[in-house]
Amino acid sequence: MGYRSVLDLGCGIGRHALLFAQHGFAVTAVDLSSAGLRILAGEAEKRSLAIETAVADVRKLPLGNGSFDAVLAFQSIYHVDSPGMAEALAELRRVLREKAEVYITFISKADASYSDPGNKVVDENVRIKKEEEGSDLPHFFVDRNDIRLLLEEYSILSLRHIEEISQGKTSWHYFVHCAREG
Repeated sequence: MGYRSVLDLGCGIGRHALLFAQHGFAVTAVDLSSAGLRILAGEAEKRSLAIETAVADVRKLPLGNGSFDAVLAFQSIYHVDSPGMAEALAELRRVLREKAEVYITFISKADASYSDPGNKVVDENVRIKKEEEGSDLPHFFVDRNDIRLLLEEYSILSLRHIEEISQGKTSWHYFVHCAREG
């Protein structure tokens, strides 16, 4: 497809950003954690890879309009409330070039944490969950209809509903590959 520029949105310590850079992509990695970005920068330097980094919220990206051919938002964009999801998706659309592709994950409403009575219900999609370190964090949950509505300005190329079992815990996510329409 001739794609060159990739945004790793919510990159953490940068495992995907490093992989993209190793394969010749111009990579920008964004995360709320400056600590994670410092780890990424150190690893990129060790490997002689050029990766731009920015500490930023998914709802307000310090990036130019139409800057990217592709975006990876792997298990990152859903830590927002409903207005925050609308803002994050608007920002995502803003920074994408026409016909750009996105690979994004959402938490499924099939996940047990969606109906866990210990989580505070904010609205149809949002639950406040207590994280392992003790903080309360919003989680945005979806079903297929929600995905269609959220991504109505995109062509959905593939959609997978995946059950993951890891260390005795089960989680459900949607993995969506889509393209920005003109």
